[in-house]
Amino acid sequence: MTTRPSARAAIASATDPGSFTELPAPPGDSAPDGPLGWAGYDDSRARATARTGEDESVVTGTARIGGREATVISFEFGFLGGSLGHRTGDRLEAAYTYARTHRLPLVSLIATGGSRMQEGMLALTQLQRVARQSALTRAAGLPQIAVLRDPTTGGGWATLGAGADVILALPGAQVGFAGSRVRPPDADPAAYTAEGQYAAGHVDALVPAVQLPVTLAAWLRVFSAPRSAEPVEPPAALAGVELPRTGWDAVRQARHPGRPRAEQYLDSYFELRLHLSGDRAGGTDPGMLCGFGLREGRAVAYAAQCGTATRPAGYRTAARVIRLADRLGIPVLTLVDTPGAANDAAAEHAGAGAAIADAFAALAAAGVPVTTLLIGEGGSGGALALAAPGNTWVTPDSYFSVIAPELAAAILKRPPESAPATADQLRVRPQDLVALGVARGIVSPAKAETEKAETEKAETETAETETAEEAEETEGKA
Repeated sequence: MTTRPSARAAIASATDPGSFTELPAPPGDSAPDGPLGWAGYDDSRARATARTGEDESVVTGTARIGGREATVISFEFGFLGGSLGHRTGDRLEAAYTYARTHRLPLVSLIATGGSRMQEGMLALTQLQRVARQSALTRAAGLPQIAVLRDPTTGGGWATLGAGADVILALPGAQVGFAGSRVRPPDADPAAYTAEGQYAAGHVDALVPAVQLPVTLAAWLRVFSAPRSAEPVEPPAALAGVELPRTGWDAVRQARHPGRPRAEQYLDSYFELRLHLSGDRAGGTDPGMLCGFGLREGRAVAYAAQCGTATRPAGYRTAARVIRLADRLGIPVLTLVDTPGAANDAAAEHAGAGAAIADAFAALAAAGVPVTTLLIGEGGSGGALALAAPGNTWVTPDSYFSVIAPELAAAILKRPPESAPATADQLRVRPQDLVALGVARGIVSPAKAETEKAETEKAETETAETETAEEAEETEGKA
């Protein structure tokens, strides 16, 4: 079970102390007992006000989070279950408008049971108002972050929650379109939890309440950071290996189990990294790491393959992050490393072709610069879908091929032992990729390692010179 703090307690727990300033409630009157003349509705609202101290189900205002200003919306579940009515819609619309006017990110602390029955269809149409305001805020290039408290159900989940750019959830919270009293009696209860929604790719992260202020501050720090209008530099190579002599050597180096992987490249590249999870369509792919981070104080988005066959959910997650980065004006880094797209029956049922096409389209349409580094295997279109045209770089321990050499040999009806020779014919080596114009260049090891190697080389040369000079001097004396 989770606790249900009030709207103001939720604000106080997530924002800098004393920084909250409430926005004035928009003027407006309602007919006695609401638009439907629902008997007892006014009395219900009066009791809710006496119980909570609020006169509506949301509190809106501005606050600092980690020292950065944001527009904040917080639901009061004690006021008629945090339900949305017409006056709720007025306040939400005013908050969104304020965020756009003052160029502020929007943070929603949600706890709602859905639309208010006592206002009938007029309450339900508030979802259209919220969707419109969210779309306008998205078009303005402002980030929207949702925190799913307990419960987040109905229209509140289907608009402010699921429609946000970054979705964080408190562990144990009820999250789902169907509230607890309207679900099928045989429904799996786990599907209606924050954990279930995270596993299904609908939530980016589960964040304990005590960690929420730090997490929100980190996201606002990244979203408010400067961003470059130029492509970011590719990461330095992490493996000190020589360029492969043959195509088959390139394949073997890229497939080596000890080769550096995406996690290591991302950790060495970013000083702060925030992960986004899931494709928002029911799937996740642990073999695709996506999110945003800080590189030398500047915001950069990333999508990185981890060396496994990429599943449809992975491509959709990458496309989601690339489009979000494009909308926010943040450059993108992609790391390519896959033997190819997953091609089992489950992948086909999940729309592998459409997901790969979506990734290609997201990259092709991006207005922000995209930089790609091939860090291992580049298997066919499943790898190319994440490669930036004209700005792809390669490491010495990588290869890119139209198809795996073994499969190429099989298609050409050659014996299996001809795979190495086929690899040479395919010209898959890093240096071949540069010569063909597929890659811009081959990245070197990290600067510190290069300097260390150069220093050691210089020291060795100096020592050798001194030894030679001493020998000459000795000979001269003799």
